[in-house]
Amino acid sequence: MFDVSLRFAKDTGSATARIAERAGLIAALFVFIFCLPPFKAQAQGPRVGPGNVFVHTKFGGFILGYDIDQSGTEGILSESLTLGGGKYDVAVETFDQKTGKILSVVAQQKNSHNDYVTLGIEGQGVGLVEYERAKGIFVGQRQYAMLNPLSGNKFTGRWTPPLTKDDIIIGLSASQGSSNAAVMAFDNGGNFNSFLFSTNVGANTFGSIVNVTDSVFDFNNSPVMAMDTATNQAVLGSSFGCYGCSTEIGLVDLTQGTVTTFPGLGFGFVNGIAVDSNTGIACTTTEDDFSVEFYDLANQTGFIVPIPGATNQAQSGADVEVDPINKLFFVGQPFTSTGFTGSSIQVFDEQGNFVESINGLKLPVSPVRIALNPTHRMGYVLVTPDLTSLQSFTY
Repeated sequence: MFDVSLRFAKDTGSATARIAERAGLIAALFVFIFCLPPFKAQAQGPRVGPGNVFVHTKFGGFILGYDIDQSGTEGILSESLTLGGGKYDVAVETFDQKTGKILSVVAQQKNSHNDYVTLGIEGQGVGLVEYERAKGIFVGQRQYAMLNPLSGNKFTGRWTPPLTKDDIIIGLSASQGSSNAAVMAFDNGGNFNSFLFSTNVGANTFGSIVNVTDSVFDFNNSPVMAMDTATNQAVLGSSFGCYGCSTEIGLVDLTQGTVTTFPGLGFGFVNGIAVDSNTGIACTTTEDDFSVEFYDLANQTGFIVPIPGATNQAQSGADVEVDPINKLFFVGQPFTSTGFTGSSIQVFDEQGNFVESINGLKLPVSPVRIALNPTHRMGYVLVTPDLTSLQSFTY
């Protein structure tokens, strides 16, 4: 930044002299500005905001899950094109993070009752996809396929978790870079109690099942889950959801099989959660008070930070993701409180300080993944209303 200051002499002359003096000053300023060295945009770092790179599904269907490889150059998505009569064209595709171009159709079924759902990328670039085999309008069987590595652009084997046909996965931790991830599921044929286990997705290995008996974490209360890979703990957030209801944080030791809880902050449903395993800091969003909460998991303490400009429940935060390299938390906000219209991502550091807003997005009302690539300070999010494309952003 250049500090330009011009000193004006005391006016003692005529009006004509004053006009001439000002004209001379303007001319001097004009020459000064145009003699400055060329401005280099890269000196300010990446531009903050939505990007002009879009990923469009290959066949025009709506997206059922997506993620990008934080250690590579590709991403993955699943799509489903509605044909009518309960039939769909479904596919799994990989894409280039830089250009948005579809690279490969990994799998495709036409005129089918079945579905593919991208669960995410785990470990070192291992893609994970759920395949739902339907009987009529109901899912009769769930199978899970790996792309190990994602860059191979093909299924390489099965992931075989200890689940029955009635068990449904409701959470898979975002644990790229770590060999272990956490899975949260519930028994759809029995009760709504949640249970968890650890897994090395690429190696197709699993830890023991840990049942969570506290009903606040039951499926019908929409619990959210992240993982502290340093302590091998799943971190849960939930509430009974009534207006003004307090929240609860759960720590599930996936090695010892124990569950501890402590009172959470904020009120109403917990919409999103993320954990930086390097620091043990967790971040959540809550519905009723449209706030963001930060927790020191080791000390079980925390504090609340308001979302900038938010004045009502409609402007509450949704999904939360973490950039552990730059020590930032990202909070999706379907109805912006900092932009003119549309949606935003609000960015905070791990001390709860507001950093910046990424405005001009079009997020769905329900929480959707903020897919990050911290190395390049960029990411992708789903675009409404069609739900058939992803839009890039930088931070």
